[in-house]
Amino acid sequence: MSFTPSGKGSVDLEKPDLTDLAGIGDIAIDDYDDPNFDPAAMALEDESPYPEVRSAVANTDDPTMPSSTFRAWVVGLIWAVIIPGVNQFFFFRYPSVSISGLVPLLLTFPICKAWARYLPNVSLFGLSLNPGPFTVKEHVIITIMAGVGSGSAYATDIIAVQRVFYNQRPSFGYQWLLVMSTQLIGFSIGGICKRFLVAPPSMIWPGNLVVAALFNTLHAQETTGTHARGGVSRERFFTFVFVGYFFYNFFPSYLFTALSSFSWVCWIVPNNVKVNQMFGVTHGMAMGLLTFDWGQIAFNGSPLPIPFWAAANIGATIVFFYWFLVPILYYTNVWYSAYLPLVSSHSFDNRGKSYNVSRIINADSSFNLQAYHAYSPLFLSVTFAISYGLSFASITATLTHTFLYYRKQIWIQARRSLSEQPDIHARLMSVYKEVPDWWYLSIFLTMFLFGIVAIEVWETQFPVWAFVLALLISFVYTVPIGVIQAITNQQVGLNVITELIIGYALPGHPIAMMMFKTWGYITMTQALGFTGDFKLGHYMKIPHRPMFVCQVVATIVAGTVQLGVQSWMFSNIEDICSPTQKDGFICPSTTVFGTASIIWGVIGPQRLFSHGQRYYGLVFFFLAGVIAPLVQWILHKKFRISFLKYLNFPLIFSGTGTMPPATPLNFVPWVLVSFLFNYVIRRRYFGWWSKYNYVLSAGLEAGYAISTLVLFFALQYPKGGSIGLNNIQTWWGNTVYTKTADYTGVSYKTIPKGGTFGPSSW
Repeated sequence: MSFTPSGKGSVDLEKPDLTDLAGIGDIAIDDYDDPNFDPAAMALEDESPYPEVRSAVANTDDPTMPSSTFRAWVVGLIWAVIIPGVNQFFFFRYPSVSISGLVPLLLTFPICKAWARYLPNVSLFGLSLNPGPFTVKEHVIITIMAGVGSGSAYATDIIAVQRVFYNQRPSFGYQWLLVMSTQLIGFSIGGICKRFLVAPPSMIWPGNLVVAALFNTLHAQETTGTHARGGVSRERFFTFVFVGYFFYNFFPSYLFTALSSFSWVCWIVPNNVKVNQMFGVTHGMAMGLLTFDWGQIAFNGSPLPIPFWAAANIGATIVFFYWFLVPILYYTNVWYSAYLPLVSSHSFDNRGKSYNVSRIINADSSFNLQAYHAYSPLFLSVTFAISYGLSFASITATLTHTFLYYRKQIWIQARRSLSEQPDIHARLMSVYKEVPDWWYLSIFLTMFLFGIVAIEVWETQFPVWAFVLALLISFVYTVPIGVIQAITNQQVGLNVITELIIGYALPGHPIAMMMFKTWGYITMTQALGFTGDFKLGHYMKIPHRPMFVCQVVATIVAGTVQLGVQSWMFSNIEDICSPTQKDGFICPSTTVFGTASIIWGVIGPQRLFSHGQRYYGLVFFFLAGVIAPLVQWILHKKFRISFLKYLNFPLIFSGTGTMPPATPLNFVPWVLVSFLFNYVIRRRYFGWWSKYNYVLSAGLEAGYAISTLVLFFALQYPKGGSIGLNNIQTWWGNTVYTKTADYTGVSYKTIPKGGTFGPSSW
C-alpha cells in the first residue's frame, strides 16, 4: 500500500519516512520515522492517524456518561482486595496460578449488568445505589482498580528475603512504609509522563488497544473496524474464540502437554545432545519453531497487538544473538559454558551443581572471602551471560536512540499543552479537568518521607544518598523507556543496571542492594504502569481526576492486603520457603531474589564483571549500545537506506529481556504469529484484521486465563495433584518430551565424576 501526496514520491504506509512529509503539521519532524503512522489519515480530522487505534478505539464521547459511581467504587475495591490477596497467596507456591486483569474485566460485566437490573434505585449517604445502566466508563474504572495492584508488590520480596535468608523479623510498620513508598512514588511523575506519553497520538500503547477493543466489544461501542467486512459481530466472534480456546486449552495444559513443549525433533533422537540443544524447548534454542499452546506463545504478552516491524526486531535478536552467537560461544567453551546446560536461569558452581550461596556467607549474612575461595567461583549459562550483556546494551541504546530520533518530538511536546494535540481523542479529552500538579507533588513528598523513615528508623544499611540516586536513575529513564514502550509495547528493565551500580557502590550490603534495585527499577515500572492506565483512560474517555484517584486508592488497598496475606502465611504455614514444604509453598521467586541479593550484594559485580574477571567482556555491551544506534542513524541520514528505518536497537537489545527464565520457545512462535497477522493478514485482508485482530487476542487471552484457573482448581490442585497420576499424567503425550536430553539439561562437555572445571584459583 502507498500514498502519493502532491509533488512527492511513494510513501510506505507500513513504515513511512516522515521527513518526506514536511507539510503534514507538527508531527513531521526531522530525523523522526514513526513506524505506525498512516499519512493518508491526516485528511481525517475526526480519526486517529494510526490504523491500529482506529480499529480498536471509538472516536466519540459522551461527557455526561457516569464513570466514578458508587457501583464502580464498590466493585473495584472488592476486586482490589480479592485479586491481590489471592495472587499473593499463590505467589509463594509452586506450581502457581495468577489471576490476570482479564478475569475481573470479564466477570465485572455480568455482575454489574445484574446490579443495574435488579438493585433498587435508592440513595445511600447521598450516593445513588443504582446509577442506571452499567457504562463502559464504569467498567474501565473497575478494571483499572482490579489490575493496578494485582501483581505481587516488588518490595514484598525484600521483606520475604529478610526473613528467609537473613533471619530478620521486620515490623509491619516498616513493611507498610516500604511497600507504599516503592509502589506509589512512581505515580508522582505521572504529570510529566502524561505530557510525553499519553497526549501525543504517536504514543499508541499497543497493549491497550486489545483492552480497548474488548471494552468496545462488550459495550457495543463503534470503532472503524466495527462494521468492516461484514461477517459475524465482534461480540459473537469473541464468544466463539473464548469458548473454543477454553476447551482446547485442556489439551496442551493437561491432556496432551507435549503440544505445549513441542520439541518434536528431540523425540526422534532423544539422546543426541547437539540436536537437543538446537531444537529443544526447555534447555534448547527452539529451532523446531512450533508450539500449540497460547500460554507459551503469549508468555511475554500477546503478539497480536505488536506491529510486525517491532516483532521482527526481536526476531533478529533471536537469530543473531541466540541462534548464531550463543552456539559459537558455547561450543568453543567460552566462560566454561560447555560444562553447563545451554539455556538455564540457575547459577552453578565448578561441579556443575546449583551454586550453594550458604557456603560463602557468615552468620550475619556478610561475605566470607576465605569460604568463597575454598568453595567455588560462580558460573552462568551462556544464554544467561548474554542476557546480561544485552541488558547492559539496552540501557545506553535507549538513551542514544531516544536522543537521536525523538529529541525534537520530545522538545515539541514539552512546549505543547494538551488542548493543542491534533488527534480526535485528545480533543475529546480536553473537556475534562486536568489533575492539578500539587496532587503529584503531594504523592512524591509523602512517599519520599515514607522511604526515608523506612531506611533510617530500621536497620537497613541503606544511606539516604543511595535512595536519592536510585530515584534519579528511575526518573531519568522513565520518559525514554516510556517512548519505546508506547510505540512498541516493549519495556526496557532497569533491574540489572541498578544491581550493577549498587553492587560496586555498596558491596557486602544485601538489604541495601535490594532496596536500591527496587526504588531504582520499580519506580520507573510503576510510573509507566500508571501512565499506561492513563492512556487507556484517554482512549476510553475517562475523566482525568477519577483515573488518578482510583489508581492511588487501589494501590494502597492492594499493597496493604498483600502484606496482610504474606504476614499470615509466614506465621501460619509450616516450613514456608523450605525446599521440602509439603504443600508446595517453596517461594521460587523469593529464592531467586534472595540469591541475587547475595550475588550482587555480597559477592558483588567486581568479582564477575571487573577487569580481569570472567564476564568482563560483557561490559563492552554498554559501548555497543551507544555505537549501534549512532551508526544506524548516520547511515540512514546520509544514504536513506530503507531497511535501516525498521531497526530499533533498544528493542533489539531489550526485547528478549525475560530470557531466562523464558526460552527461545516463547519468542520464535511469537514472532511468527505477529508476522502472520500483522504483516500478511493486515496487508491482504485489512478489513478482517481491522475488525477482528484485537478481539481475537482478547478472546485467546481470556479463554486461556479462565481455562487455566478451572484446570488448576479442579484437576491439578486437589488431592495434592494426584488426580490422573497413574493414567493421564503418565501416557506418552504427557511424558515423551521429559525423556530427552533437552528436558534434563545435558551439557555438551562432561565433568569427570568427582571432579571440577574452571580455573584453579579465583
